[in-house]
This record gives sequence, C-alpha cells and structure tokens, in this order.
Amino acid sequence: MSTIVTTSFKSIATSKLAAPALALALVIASPVTAFAQKSWKPDRPVEIIVGTDPGSGFDRTARLLQKIWQTTHLVEQPVTVVNKAGGFGAIGWVYMNQRGKSGNMVAIMSPLLLTNKITGNMDLSYRDVTPLALLEDEEIAFAVYADSPIKTGKDFIAKLQHDPTSVSVGVSGIGGQNHVALALVAQAASGIELPKIKVVSFAGSGDVTTAVIGGHVESTASPASTVGPQVQAGRMRAIGISSERRIGGALADVPTWREQGVDAVFSNWRGVIGPKGMTPEQTRYWDDIFAKTVETQEWKDEIQRSQLTGHYLPSHETGEFLSAENEKLIGVMNKLGLSKEASVPQAAR
Repeated sequence: MSTIVTTSFKSIATSKLAAPALALALVIASPVTAFAQKSWKPDRPVEIIVGTDPGSGFDRTARLLQKIWQTTHLVEQPVTVVNKAGGFGAIGWVYMNQRGKSGNMVAIMSPLLLTNKITGNMDLSYRDVTPLALLEDEEIAFAVYADSPIKTGKDFIAKLQHDPTSVSVGVSGIGGQNHVALALVAQAASGIELPKIKVVSFAGSGDVTTAVIGGHVESTASPASTVGPQVQAGRMRAIGISSERRIGGALADVPTWREQGVDAVFSNWRGVIGPKGMTPEQTRYWDDIFAKTVETQEWKDEIQRSQLTGHYLPSHETGEFLSAENEKLIGVMNKLGLSKEASVPQAAR
C-alpha cells in the first residue's frame, strides 16, 4: 500500500482529484501524525495540591509522586507540592478546581472528598472534579489498651450489642474515615444502635493513641501504621482490621473483620483528582503517568514500608469507584445522623 501511495503522488497531483487524494494519501502514509496532533502534555510547571499541612499521609503520598516524576522524568515539567490545609481538605480541592483549568494541577483525594459533601461541610461534589486515579489503601485497625478485658473483635462486638455506650471509641474526627470504619463494622454486626456508640473525637490519630494508652478511652479505630508500633511495644492490643485481607508487619496476626463474622471492608483510600472539565487528551496523559508510576520500584517499596495496600485504578474505574463509595457512605452516615444527602436510586442517575 505504501509503495503505491508514494509512486502515485505525481500523477495524482495533475488530476482533478489532486487535493483530496493527496490528503488521503498522507493520512494513510502517516497514521501517527493525526494522533500526535491530539496528544497533550503539561506546558507549564505541575502542582500537586494537598489539603493538609506538610507531614500528613496525604502529603507524603504527594511528595513521593513528586520525587518519582522528577527522578524518572515521567513528567517533563517541574513538579511542586502545594499545601492548602483547612476544611478537611475542602480548601485544597476548591483551590484546584478554580485554578487548574489548564490540566497542570492535580490534587490528592480521600474519603473526605465524599463525606465533606454528605455532611454539608462543602458544596464541592466528586461529580465536580475529574477522577484520575486510585492509588493506595491505608488500612484501619481496631485496638484497645493493653489491659482491656476486650481480647478479640468478637468481644468488642458483643459489648456494643449488649450496650453501645459500654465501650468508648476514640477517632480522629466525627464523620472522618476512622469513624466511618467503626460505623460500617457496627452496622454489619447488626443489633447495634449506631448513634448511641460512645465515640470520642480527637484532633488527630496521635492524640487518640495517647488517650488509649493512658486508658482515657478504651478503644480506637485508627490507621494501621499508627496502631502497629503501639502493638509491637505492648501498649495496645489490636482486635481487627477492616481490610480485604490480613496485612503484614506488627499486625500480621490480626484477623480481618470478615474472618470474625462481620462483613465490613473499608479503608482510608487515597487517589488523585483533577479539576472539572479536563479534556480526554489530558485524562489520557495522566492515565499513562499513573499507570507507569505505580510500576516503579520506588513506589512499590514505599507501599510496603508504610504498610499501605496498593490499589491502582485508572480514571474511568476510579469514577465508578467513587460513585459506589458515595452511595455506601450516604447510607451509613444517614444512620449516624450526619448526612444531609439522600441516597439516589440507581435508575434515577
């Protein structure tokens, strides 16, 4: 085919159909040219927006992305991490949506992207941004102070079923991911009145840990990476993990809730979103970047070191994941009395 096209240019040019035939020949001869004209990549520095202060888990994820992209040259433009703390992440997401129209700005997301909207903390919805990738799960561990009479997850559930006020549970923020994990476990166990559970809110997981170790609250639902060192030191006893399967490290022997007869799975997942209205070309670019990022050895090593679980989904599947998670969270937060949204039937969407 290419030989015929090449040797026919002269004769075609002298015919009445010269222009259209020549154009067709060029497309056939160079199919890559048309695609190249549609490809996109950042033409200015890239910003990763983090809705927390430096040092948080979200911030560490952003800085790992920055390091990998720069050292491997996956992203050709300079990459900076911008911290916009406040509003449980809302300030950062709103900032990105207002400023990132060129596609050079992305933001770290978590379940707070959904719960903030559900509780009325922000107007921005997951439908107002562009899902780009799901990256990892930070598993949530349930633990009690070392001398607690609660020895297992079944003991914990039995006490809550008998009297939901009989166990105090420390979490980092009402309506946050750890509170949600507690509610999903209690809901799956049945026979527990969710609004009556004695939940004690703290500013962060570090404060929760101090309170549990000191016996000021009996138990907690907290990040596994926070609970693990305390279990290893003998200051806490882990009684369950709300993950799909057991994790390694100091919590390797801790059974999942499913293993204990409670069908509840929930993690503090992390991913990346872009501003609303990103073009298909921009989304394809970031799909390629994230697919390559999670395959780097540095990414895999950090996932293992931090006791996270790799959970990569590309943009389209991330959008479906967010929709399903949103419905699940609306349901449980309605039962907690924290939701200002009603569940939307599937057929109505």
